[in-house]
Amino acid sequence: MDGMGMPPAGATPAMGGRAEAGEQVFLTLTVAGQGCAVPVLLVRDVLGPQAITRIPLAPPEVAGSLNLRGRIVTAVDLRLRLGLPARPPGAVAMSVVVDQGGELYSLLVDEVGEVIPLPAARFEPNPPTLDPLWREVSRGVHRQEDRLLIALEVERVLAIG
Repeated sequence: MDGMGMPPAGATPAMGGRAEAGEQVFLTLTVAGQGCAVPVLLVRDVLGPQAITRIPLAPPEVAGSLNLRGRIVTAVDLRLRLGLPARPPGAVAMSVVVDQGGELYSLLVDEVGEVIPLPAARFEPNPPTLDPLWREVSRGVHRQEDRLLIALEVERVLAIG
């Protein structure tokens, strides 16, 4: 684990929280107050605020690019990608770096939570009242004691355009 309580790059579920049969391990995160989760096996790094270079003519949800140990990483603002209000001026974003098809992407989020196993049997399909944009990028929901956690399908989140 690094100083932020995150598993190191390439960590297995056993390292980030033991998964029993029928469980998947997720990294929880918050975007504009909504709890979300991404599969921990896709997560390569979690970073604090980063210098992001804007990319001319990029869609609004593409915040720009950042340099991660010499690699150029496309940064996607999850607030804008999910149709939520822009981050308030001066508010910082955390970067959850994910691997999709051998390329690295940074998902800009408000907060990063913990690595937790979620029982597959307790996942529910997307509620019909869920916003269509969210339904498009969600693989289902998981009810927790105090909130609804939306499991994001990273490949669909990154399908911009």
